[in-house]
Amino acid sequence: MLKIENLTATVADKTILDGLTLEVNAGEVHAIMGPNGAGKSTLAYVLGGRPGYEVTGGSVEFMGKDLLDLEPHERAALGFFLGFQYPVEIPGVSNVQFLREALNSQRKARGEEPLSGGDFLKLAREKAGLLKMDMEMLKRQVNVGFSGGEKKRAEMVQMGILDPKFAVLDETDSGLDIDALRIVGDGINTIMRGPDKAALLITHYQRLLEVVKPDYVHVLARGKIVKTGGPELALRLEEEGYEVVAA
Repeated sequence: MLKIENLTATVADKTILDGLTLEVNAGEVHAIMGPNGAGKSTLAYVLGGRPGYEVTGGSVEFMGKDLLDLEPHERAALGFFLGFQYPVEIPGVSNVQFLREALNSQRKARGEEPLSGGDFLKLAREKAGLLKMDMEMLKRQVNVGFSGGEKKRAEMVQMGILDPKFAVLDETDSGLDIDALRIVGDGINTIMRGPDKAALLITHYQRLLEVVKPDYVHVLARGKIVKTGGPELALRLEEEGYEVVAA
């Protein structure tokens, strides 16, 4: 589903990704862990198409297409979703407005009919209930006045509504208490587990992986994947640290 080969990328003329290779097949959930500055968020932003992140080499294939050749909205319409480490506030726009416009824009790009207001609200209630979020929260401005945990749960509701084929979730567990972590983890399992879906979790901690249980764990260091294993690798990282494991 996603195939990255020898990817190199720079930010402000500094090389951050340096020959990264990774393949994620349909039906799989992968996790990437690594020290600060290793390039985890840079990878997420490059895949999402964020300006300022220049790809200088390598290739990325998604759903049989050249991902790097697509604009961010085209990547989203193809089924790509990026969960941000720091979800932004959008004053003056309600979550309901934002999500309905986002969903119907993607449906239009795929040649599908837009959802009516009633059908959309029914879908939104279903997905909000999955993340144990009150619909009143979705009537508020996007992330304005939300706690860190509320922002992450709202973003997971967004993922549920858009129903992507592939999700890159950048430190979705940050800012979550124990209960919220369980709710978000269960939401990821419900939304992104399936034979035609896949996900890439970027995290510093093993606690989210106890809920989501990835098929593979990768260590990203010095701009590339330096070690790959199963869930037990995350436990080893917790016990021994990156310097020992990624040496």
